[in-house]
Amino acid sequence: MNSVSLSITTELILGGQKSGKSRRAELLARDWLAQSSDHRAVLIATGRAWDDEMRERIARHQRDRAERVPGLQTVEEPHDVAAALTRLSTPHTLVVVDCLTLWLTHWTMPMGVESMNLEQKQALALDWKAQKAMFLVAIGQSPGPVVLVGNEIGLGVIPMGREVRVFVDALGTLNQQVAQVCPRVTLMAAGLPLTLKEPR
Repeated sequence: MNSVSLSITTELILGGQKSGKSRRAELLARDWLAQSSDHRAVLIATGRAWDDEMRERIARHQRDRAERVPGLQTVEEPHDVAAALTRLSTPHTLVVVDCLTLWLTHWTMPMGVESMNLEQKQALALDWKAQKAMFLVAIGQSPGPVVLVGNEIGLGVIPMGREVRVFVDALGTLNQQVAQVCPRVTLMAAGLPLTLKEPR
């Protein structure tokens, strides 16, 4: 596991599935921990185990992380990530959020959404809008570095279903808004980083 060899700052890491984005976040956390004995690193995990395959995937990721970055603590928070980030961030703490895509899924396509009436869906949309606004503020006000991991899913074929198109649009918008408040933005492909934005 190599070092990323750069100054650590708040960073958005985007990429497709198995592009190396979570690995880069782990490298940043490992390098941060190595810089000082006062440093801490915490992962806010947004994944939720809704079936056997997802449970095994989460367990595998936990085992792999513990082996690669033993000092990285994990906090599971699939919903109120803004509050978790505000609570955990300190000048000596690097916070990793992995991932924004699952977090958006929990808000926009929660379990039981099919049975919600229009009024309930509208209330949920307003709640998401408020949560996203608080999250963007929390990133900007974090006293320590924040590393955010998200999927770039808008490069393929336009989905047939309306709900999926709405989700792809919402994720693209979220990624753009997070990128605006992050000093560094990196796109991962085939395990290789492409810098889209650097600190000024």
